[in-house]
Amino acid sequence: MSAIKIKIKNLKEKLPKLPGILGKANYFNSAVFIPLIALNNEFHLLFEKRAKNIRQGSEICFPGGEYDPEIDKSFTETAVRETIEELGIEREKISVIGCLDTLVGPMGVTVDPIIGTIKINNIDDLPFDKNEVEKIFTVPLSYFLQTKPDEYHLRTEVQPEYLDENGKKIILFPTKELGLPEIYWKPWHTRKQRILVYKTSEGVIWGLTARLIEEIIRIINL
Repeated sequence: MSAIKIKIKNLKEKLPKLPGILGKANYFNSAVFIPLIALNNEFHLLFEKRAKNIRQGSEICFPGGEYDPEIDKSFTETAVRETIEELGIEREKISVIGCLDTLVGPMGVTVDPIIGTIKINNIDDLPFDKNEVEKIFTVPLSYFLQTKPDEYHLRTEVQPEYLDENGKKIILFPTKELGLPEIYWKPWHTRKQRILVYKTSEGVIWGLTARLIEEIIRIINL
């Protein structure tokens, strides 16, 4: 068998068994846990409001964080680990139901959402980490079943070059020198990004968290 045929045979054996995300290792890979809690004979979603002094401070989100390949064997482990750390909950009170599809964010982030339940009688029983979490609260799942999010759009721009704070031109991608079509010599626009917003009594839930809520509701209504 020729060397090229051997390489092609090896390629076939190395191809992924299931489709994934090409170049996922180049993203900021994270996982979140979407906690369902039974309170007063009704299921609620639990949310965190992030502490002001951390990245994306004061935003509302689900528990979660960055996937660490040296610690986590899976994204489920990431989501559960971060939930334990942030909420101060015992592992035995967490039950994993399953996972949603990976969400690829517009800013180089992937989110693997894990959905499950946490068994507590009152959220006041959770000694959450105040270094990372300002407060926690719940919203009845019925609210999201009955309330459609407001929808907005953002327009992003790709800049092959820009002027720094001193007015110096910084070339990131030499489109002209590479002989690319003139349309790429100056900033160009990407398609509009869809932004969802849920308004609650505890604050505005938007961005990736809102996208995950919408997906949960879509699946429930199938």
